[in-house]
Amino acid sequence: MDEKKETIELNIGDNYGRCLGDRCSVDPNKSNRAKPEGYVEIYDVKSDGNKQLIGKHNLVVYQGREWLVERAFNTNNASVTTTPTEFISWLGLGDGGAPIGDPLNPTAPVSTDTDLSNEIFINTTDTTCTDWRVSAFYKKPFDSLTFEQDAGNGNKYLIAKVTTTIASADSNGENINEAGLYVCTSSAGGVGNTGPWDLFSRVTFSTIAKTSARQLVLIWYIYF
Repeated sequence: MDEKKETIELNIGDNYGRCLGDRCSVDPNKSNRAKPEGYVEIYDVKSDGNKQLIGKHNLVVYQGREWLVERAFNTNNASVTTTPTEFISWLGLGDGGAPIGDPLNPTAPVSTDTDLSNEIFINTTDTTCTDWRVSAFYKKPFDSLTFEQDAGNGNKYLIAKVTTTIASADSNGENINEAGLYVCTSSAGGVGNTGPWDLFSRVTFSTIAKTSARQLVLIWYIYF
């Protein structure tokens, strides 16, 4: 009898609505800056169609925000590691988002994060993936990128929706509790893409044991 597969769907949002703005102040000691946080909805889709929902905040890290300024002005900032030629193009997974003895209590990301706490492999043979390390690929491409209207802002196209599937053959045997979006100068798969890959945004969540009977669908919403 075939084992029924289940699919986990993760909806992830990077919200710029409160953090991207022009501000002028005559008092340099005052600041109203809000952290660029989003919201993650994790759906565990069972074979009977029922869903379990976990909600989590994610965070656009300092490195991602520094890159965003470079990209907006198409000007290199020699003081940071990113470059304006990079673009958001890859997803990585990790198992360092929660303490080993407390897998259901993830540690929140912080703005100073420059990578996942402990990145894990995604696939050993799928050459659409990249970041080859000895025997496996560690970065997964997006399935799709679409632009959506923001009903709260005059139906302007201010939302980018990124979808990535961690398939039945991906990351099996791993305990996944963190994910990140990366910027890179290339979206080419295989061993020929040597990066670098710079973390843009990170999210942590309760540990998910990955098996061949389970798929993860990550839907990452970015609000501008």
